[in-house]
Formats: sequence, structure tokens, C-alpha cells
Amino acid sequence: MGKKYTIGVDYGTQSGRAVLVDLSNGQEIADHVTPYPHHVMDERLPGSDKKLPHDWALQHPADYIEVLRRSVPAVVRHSGIDPADIIGIGIDFTSCTMLPVDASGEPLCLKPEWHEHPHSWVKLWKHHAAQPEADRINRIAAERGEAFLPRYGGKLSSEWMIAKVWQILNEAPEIYERTDRFLEATDWVVSQMTGRIVRNSCTAGYKAVWHKQEGYPDREFFKALDPRLEHLTTTKLRGEICPLGTNVGGLTERMAAMMGLRPGIAVAAGNVDAHAAVPAVGVVTPGKLVMAMGTSICHMLLGTEEKTVEGMCGVVEDGIIPGYFGYEAGQSAVGDIFEWYVEEAMPAYVKEAAGKEGLGVHAWLEKEAALYKPGQTGLLALDWWNGNRSVLVDTDLTGMILGMTLLTKPQEIYRALLEATAFGTRKIVDAFHSGGVSVDVLYACGGLPQKNKLLMQIYADVTNREIIVADSKQTPALGAAIFAAVAAGKEAGGYDTVIAAAENMARVKEETFKPIPEHVEIYERLYREYNLLHDYFGRGANDVMKRLKHIKQSVE
Repeated sequence: MGKKYTIGVDYGTQSGRAVLVDLSNGQEIADHVTPYPHHVMDERLPGSDKKLPHDWALQHPADYIEVLRRSVPAVVRHSGIDPADIIGIGIDFTSCTMLPVDASGEPLCLKPEWHEHPHSWVKLWKHHAAQPEADRINRIAAERGEAFLPRYGGKLSSEWMIAKVWQILNEAPEIYERTDRFLEATDWVVSQMTGRIVRNSCTAGYKAVWHKQEGYPDREFFKALDPRLEHLTTTKLRGEICPLGTNVGGLTERMAAMMGLRPGIAVAAGNVDAHAAVPAVGVVTPGKLVMAMGTSICHMLLGTEEKTVEGMCGVVEDGIIPGYFGYEAGQSAVGDIFEWYVEEAMPAYVKEAAGKEGLGVHAWLEKEAALYKPGQTGLLALDWWNGNRSVLVDTDLTGMILGMTLLTKPQEIYRALLEATAFGTRKIVDAFHSGGVSVDVLYACGGLPQKNKLLMQIYADVTNREIIVADSKQTPALGAAIFAAVAAGKEAGGYDTVIAAAENMARVKEETFKPIPEHVEIYERLYREYNLLHDYFGRGANDVMKRLKHIKQSVE
């Protein structure tokens, strides 16, 4: 049997990218990125002048199919590989990114009668307008002593499935009524490739409160939330839930023709972007925290037992690697904060200086920020520009920079923002340790580790742990290709287990980032100050951030 290949498709916030992977060694033969034509819709719907409400973030489902139409044929064409040697395809997605569909699986937003209704569209993971529903879910679950709540760090997020579904019911009951099923976007795209609607155990477990042993919370809980939700899990959340690496079905002839692939090849169950990245960096055992670092960070960790950890996004049996409990935590904004600063708050002379030196703005700021020692800027920031996912689980929190003077420079602010996100990760690492789940070494993947060495050194110094960096530009896509190889199976030229596939296909760089002892000492002092601010503004001692947000909304 000659060389075999799979394709992994990673659906991000701004674009989708496909990678063609050699199953013998994980080498990425070709990759291609398709920006979403409709981008993130956070102000208006396509072709509409009507402004979307605050904290909304929507997407167009046709953009996801466009990625398959453009990027998959592109990697096949660029590679020169015979499509007959491609044995499977897998995808991963941001999550919870969800949409309502009718009985045929068609998104409601594509129907003329619902096109102008915001609730008919895809709600992106960072759609935060369901926070009131999330608050009520958490209050009622706590009052009832629901057993599932500790598995999610004591709070369910507004980003997740139940809160988003309930928001639709509250604000657009006609959309709720017409919806046959609410699907994760990753499951919807798989259904388009296979003709079968199934749910994957990863998103069901982490984002829809499903448990491998117990199933969904019982209908009495949903009835306590809202009598109209009593039968939600057996109606609009119904469907087979299959493990990661499952072959959902063969690629349909229509989709195969569009993508330039053979019909009938294995299509793996959908996955979450960060979760797919874990085997792609070779992590198949406990004690290794994988950070998928991009616009936000998702922190993934394996354990042998189900433990309670403050603020974790969930612990799911077989949720990442079969045979282990998979833990997830995260930060709602990281790269987004750096991008905000460059686009909205940076003086023009920085761009001019970067241009004169032939550097991008981020590269120039990194170079200049690296000239400062830890603590030398006198600045400290809270990394809550998009709320806090872990450990506080509160999207109503906002960012802050402390210590600025008339002499503060842009590069000092930039460094303080880098450090703030590192302190946020340290808080998550400490929470895992306090919960009895060990974190011995960090792994980093995604766009940020490839671009910013200063950032990675700061993370090593702040966490006092070595950081190993992925050798792939498209780590989640490589992970999706690994799961596609498992879905295809050994007989077809793939693998029978995720562990076997990862042993051959995972790739990391030789260079690592090790903590610098003198930096660790100073960052320990700064982290203590960060903790004081974190708890003062985040745990209710001073709710000024929420009061300001309330005032803002009241005058808009």
C-alpha cells in the first residue's frame, strides 16, 4: 500500500483553512486559507441597515461551505497528490458556534422568510448576549443542587448551547418553534458532507452539558428553567452522540465533486479546534497543558479522574483523548487584545517607525517591549477585554490598565498586555493545581507562538514552566487530519487509535522556552498584585465594571 493522506479543515473565527497531511509522518504537504466572505457579523446582517444589539456575534453558514469549495481543491491541486490516495477528511470548529435548522437540515437564516431575523443566523462562540440566560441557569442550577454544575467549574457560560437556545426562545419564540434542531456548526458541516446529522461527544459534553454516563440533565431541571424547555433534549437537542474519531459516513457524491475528492471516503465526527490540537502536539497523557493560542486561548489538559476545578469550562470523559478525562479552561481574549491595541489605541508614529525599519507593527512593538525587564514598565493590566472565561466565568467584566503616567510609552502598554494574558493563564494553572489536577509542562500552538517569542518567554516566566511549541502552522487542522486517519481506520491506510496516530503524526519544535529564574522572582511579585486586582474587581468587592456597563447600555 502506497502513501495515504487525510485532510483536516480548521474553522476559526475569521477564516477556515485546510491542510493535506501525510499519514506516515504528519508532514503537511499543502495548506490553504479561505477568509469568510461575510466575516463576523457583530454590527449588521448581510444587506441590512438594522443595527445588531450589544454583545452579538453572528456568522453566515454559507461561508463554511465556501471553505470546502475553495480550500480543499486548492490543497489537492497544490500538492499534486492523486485524490485516490486521500482516505478521509476531518474538521474542527470554534465552539459553541450554533445554528437552528429545519427538518431537512437547512439553516433557517437561508430561508427568505427568516433571512432578516437575527436569531435565525449562526451564533458564533463569542456571542455574549445570552448572559442574562446564563445567569439564571447558574442560579437555578445552584439552588437545585444540580450534580452537573461542579463539572463546569460552578458556572455555565453564556457562550454555550443552553444559554443561546434559551435566548432564542425568550426573544424569538417563533424561531424556536420553527427550529427542528439546534446544531453545533461542526456537526452541521459534517451533515452537509455525509447526509447524516449526528452530534459529536466533545461539543455535546463541553458545551451542551451532556455526560457520557448520565446523559443530559433531566427534564425537571429544564422545566425549572422554563416550562417551554422541559423536553428540549429529546426534541431540539436530540440525536445520536458519537465519540471523536468516529466515521460518521462516506463523503457524498455531490460534495466529493465540489471538493475534488473521491466519494465515500471517511468523514470524521466533528471536533472543537483546541481539543483537536492536543494529539497534534503529541499530548496523549496527563500533566501536559495544551494552550491553543490565537484570538483567545483554550487550555486543554488530560486527567485520570473526574475532579472539580474552579472556573473550568468542563471535564468530559473521552472528551479529548479516549481513555482520559479531558479538562478545558480558557481566556476569552488574548490575540484580540493585542489587535485591539494596534488598531484602536496605538499612536500613528509607531506605524511610521515600524515602516521605516521594514517591520510589521506587532513585530516592532515586540522588539521594543523586549528591551524592558519584568516590572520595569510600572504597569499592570487585567486581561478582560472580552470578559473572563476562567476562572470567574463572567462576560460582564472588562479590561483595565493600572500605573500609566505621562511618560508611558506604547511599547510599555503592549508589554503590559502580553503580561496580563500570561497572568490569566497562570490563574488557570493554579486553579488546576488546587483542584488536584497536575500541570507539569505547557504546550503552545496556534498563531501567537509562531509570531511572538517575547510572549512565549513571558508565559514561561510567569507560570515557571517550560513551554514546548507546535511545529505546525495549522495545529488544529493537523489534529482534525489525525482524527480523520482514525475514522478511516488501519485497513484503509489510517490508524485504529488516536494514540497510535499521534505517535506518528504529531510534530513539535526542538526549541523550547524555559523560565528565567530572576524573571520568575519578579513576576511572582507582580502576580500577587494581579491577584489582588483580579479578586477585587472580579469577585464582587467592587462591581464598578458592571455598573459602568449598565450605565452605558442605559444611555445607548
